[in-house]
Amino acid sequence: MDIPLRTNFNGSKYPCFSFYIKGELSLQHYFHPSKTSAINMIIPIFFILSFLVSSTNAADFCVGDLNGPVGPAGYSCKKTVTVNDFVYSGLAATGNTSNLIKAAVTPAFSAQFPGVNGLGISIARLDLAVGGVIPMHTHPGASELILVMHGTLLAGFMSSDSKSVYSKTLNEGDIMVFPRGLLHFQINAGKTQSVAFVSFNSADPGIQIFHLSMFANDLPTGVIAKTTFLDTAQIKKLKGVLGGTG
Repeated sequence: MDIPLRTNFNGSKYPCFSFYIKGELSLQHYFHPSKTSAINMIIPIFFILSFLVSSTNAADFCVGDLNGPVGPAGYSCKKTVTVNDFVYSGLAATGNTSNLIKAAVTPAFSAQFPGVNGLGISIARLDLAVGGVIPMHTHPGASELILVMHGTLLAGFMSSDSKSVYSKTLNEGDIMVFPRGLLHFQINAGKTQSVAFVSFNSADPGIQIFHLSMFANDLPTGVIAKTTFLDTAQIKKLKGVLGGTG
C-alpha cells in the first residue's frame, strides 16, 4: 500500500513536491498550472546556457603553433603539446643595455612563449643601466603591472585627457599599474642597474613607441613640424638618430 507524504512548499493547493514510499523512495515534481508556461521557457534557456558553458570548457589551453597562421585572437593551436611548451627560461639572462636608451626589454609573449597563447597573460623583463630609460610608449592591447626587483625607477603615465600625470619613484618590491592604451615610461632613477618585471593581461599586448612612430619612418618633416610645433632642425636631428627619412 502506498503511503503518500505530501508536502506543500508554497502554501497553495497545488503541491510542489510529493514523496511516495513504495519499496523505494521516489520523487515526483508537480508544477502549479499558472507556472507551466514559465517553466517551458526556462528549460530551453537552461540547455542553451549549458551548451555554451560546455563549449567554453572544451579546450583547457591552446599552445600557439608558431609555424601556423596568426590572427587577432592569436596563433592557431599546436597539435602535439609537451610540458616544455608551458615553461620558458628566457627571462633569466640580463638584457643587453649597450644601446641608445641604455635599456633592454626581454618579452615572454605568445611569440616567444607559446604556452600563454589564448590565456590572456604575458610577462617581460626590463633591464635598465644607470641613466637608462624605457621611452614613452603605449600598449594598445593590455594594461601593464610593473614589479621592481632591483634598483630604483621613476615611472609614470598620462591620462587620456592630457591634463593629469601620475608618476612616482618606485623602489624594490613596489608595484605600479599602467592602464591600457595610456602613454607611460620608466627611467632608472638610481645609481645602480635596475631590474623589473612587467606583466600584461594579454598574450600579445602590442607596443607603440612614441618617438619611433614619429621619427623612425618616412613621415615628411614638414608634416611633423605642423602637427607637433617642433623645429624643423630638431625633427631632422631626431630622424637622423632614429633612422627616419623625409
